[in-house]
Amino acid sequence: MPQTVFLTGATGFVGSAVMRRLVAEGVSVKAAVRSESDRVEDGVHVVRFDSFEAADWREHLVGVDSVVHCAARVHVMNDTETDPLTAFRKINVEGTLHLARQAAEAGVRRFVFISSIKVNGEGTQPGKPYTADDLPEPRDPYGVSKMEAEQGLRELANHTPMEVVIIRPVLIYGPGVKANFLNMMRWLDKGIPLPFGAIHNGRSLVALDNLVDLIVTSRVHPKAANQTFLVSDGEDLSTTQLLRRMAKALGKSARLLPIPSWMLSSAANVLGKRSLSQRLCGSLAVDIGKTRSLLQWTPPVSVDSALELAAKHYMEHKKQ
Repeated sequence: MPQTVFLTGATGFVGSAVMRRLVAEGVSVKAAVRSESDRVEDGVHVVRFDSFEAADWREHLVGVDSVVHCAARVHVMNDTETDPLTAFRKINVEGTLHLARQAAEAGVRRFVFISSIKVNGEGTQPGKPYTADDLPEPRDPYGVSKMEAEQGLRELANHTPMEVVIIRPVLIYGPGVKANFLNMMRWLDKGIPLPFGAIHNGRSLVALDNLVDLIVTSRVHPKAANQTFLVSDGEDLSTTQLLRRMAKALGKSARLLPIPSWMLSSAANVLGKRSLSQRLCGSLAVDIGKTRSLLQWTPPVSVDSALELAAKHYMEHKKQ
């Protein structure tokens, strides 16, 4: 009997890539989408909803083998909500557990939850990467909401036959990436001099294809049941290294000025851009040893190959 996956966030950056992969592998997919204009792959069964945290999913979960839950209220740099934690909890905690409880009642075998490295914290010290079994130390409302969702899912798994898999990605990049990663490609493409030529931090990244591969692996791997995994490309880069290798992928030369990172951090703090400074100058590294050993999993795509894919998409779709 063919397997059926119930997929949320199916039109998002990660969810759409998961959908393409599952369809390519011949898996039957039910995709939860909000808007009539949202487009899905041919052959995918569309499930429309208005309010994620109040939707009645029960009839759509009948016969479903696994749920891959990519939908979330995502982290934003400048949140305009007066009470961000309440807003994050509504979707990321209440919505997640609402779906998970109905999935357990429907007899779904496994629930794969895409969480965030922000559950671990905001940064690491040299030689001390985060691990999957570290005590959580979320520092912002988004990270807190993801942690609380994880806790609720583990509790559900303890009291029902449904297995839960939690995946905490680091910064995700790939074709169609937005936000700061897209801005970096734009700067490099235009040849803008950047003050990031002397940053010696270490940051873990994960290519979209690598994350998707782990998601589809953990959906069926027996040893993934009720485990938490960190995921990255397995190679940490400094901001300086990333910009140079990204420029190479774009066929450009990186014009990087060797400004000391302490000067950049000081300037950013004065300008009220401390969080951006942390992303550019600070370290955030993860150890994926557990993911590798327990699942016998290796990132299938190298950093440079993934950067080339992202660069190719950017060059084909950039605004002239």
